Amino acid sequence: MHDLPCAQVCEIVSRALAEDVGPGDVFTAATVAPEAQCRAEIVAKAEGVIAGLGVARATFHAVDPSIAFEAVVADGARVSTGTAVGRVTGSTRSVLTAERTALNFLQRMSGIATLTAQYVEAVKGTKARILDTRKTAPGLRLVDKYAVRMGGGSNHRIGLFDGVLIKDNHLRAAGGVGEAVRRARAAAHHLLKIEVEVQTLEEVEEAIAAGADVILLDNMEIGEIAGAVKLIAGRCEIEVSGGVTLSTVRALAGTGVDYISVGKLTHSAPALDLSLEIADD
Repeated sequence: MHDLPCAQVCEIVSRALAEDVGPGDVFTAATVAPEAQCRAEIVAKAEGVIAGLGVARATFHAVDPSIAFEAVVADGARVSTGTAVGRVTGSTRSVLTAERTALNFLQRMSGIATLTAQYVEAVKGTKARILDTRKTAPGLRLVDKYAVRMGGGSNHRIGLFDGVLIKDNHLRAAGGVGEAVRRARAAAHHLLKIEVEVQTLEEVEEAIAAGADVILLDNMEIGEIAGAVKLIAGRCEIEVSGGVTLSTVRALAGTGVDYISVGKLTHSAPALDLSLEIADD
């Protein structure tokens, strides 16, 4: 599963199966003979980028360790409509019980990877990198952010514990940009970058003076962003965020910023259409 921690994936899968299967799949048990075996393919019903095959495999194996799962393509692969991305062989009962949960993971993660790839392609040739945010489904951040990487994007901080991002409400509580950055610098260890969100050029100047490592230009107009890039003049890294779309991201990247964070990568990506089809024997 590339760099996905197996123990955490198993925990996520276990929770999902407990939610869906509960004490047992009553309908499958009533309609499918216990000795029945099947072969099935997971097929893409639309073009996209695949992510989550390892999570799907873990789901089938959690239901029945004897199920054989073969990934036909690799995570990060671009596929066309009709492409088989995985094959499953084993107990028909087990395959059907695991089907929905496995597809839920695979469809969601592939949708995130597909949307991310579209944003990455849109800024190709610029220095800007596409970042995700913490706007992930509760309990699924690990796999959501993995899917972003499979689409060619980069991860912002994982949580509140591995990076300092001073946002608008923090600024109000601390009394302004300069004071907030100074407090963060005093509290953070030397390996943590200090990033601060600003909305005006005056706040940009405050952030530079206070020694911020990264300045996040939030919901600024393109002209203001260009002005901020000129003002910062390479003294710190620059991120932009707020209402970024596929139609605007190229222009934002053209201003010379380092990062563009896009919340919709994980909170609004449409699922990639995939289905599990049992072969006729």
